[in-house]
Amino acid sequence: MGSGQRSNTLMVKEAAQAMEKFKYEVANELNINTQPIQGDYWGYMTARDCGAVGGHMVKRMIEAAQRSLADQAAYQATSSFRQTVNTQQSGQNLSSGPGGPSVLSSIPGFTQPQQPQ
Repeated sequence: MGSGQRSNTLMVKEAAQAMEKFKYEVANELNINTQPIQGDYWGYMTARDCGAVGGHMVKRMIEAAQRSLADQAAYQATSSFRQTVNTQQSGQNLSSGPGGPSVLSSIPGFTQPQQPQ
């Protein structure tokens, strides 16, 4: 396809320049000769080389998304834990046991079993 006949469009238009740079970075990491590229036209590159670049780009974007999701989940868990601790320290939702307040008391609907006296 010549330029102007693209069937794929970027979801975030502001990422166009970064994606182009990313494409060349991946090609260099794979030791693919980018000399045949003329402007933005990759038509003189082999299909194998173009596929390798595209495949590695997708692989790295998926890794980045997974890392982002893992970081987000860890942040939410830490935030939730801190909120629970802060709530307990302020005197709300305390259920004391032999070891002190229970984290389980912060779970909605959870009731601590009573110890026989």
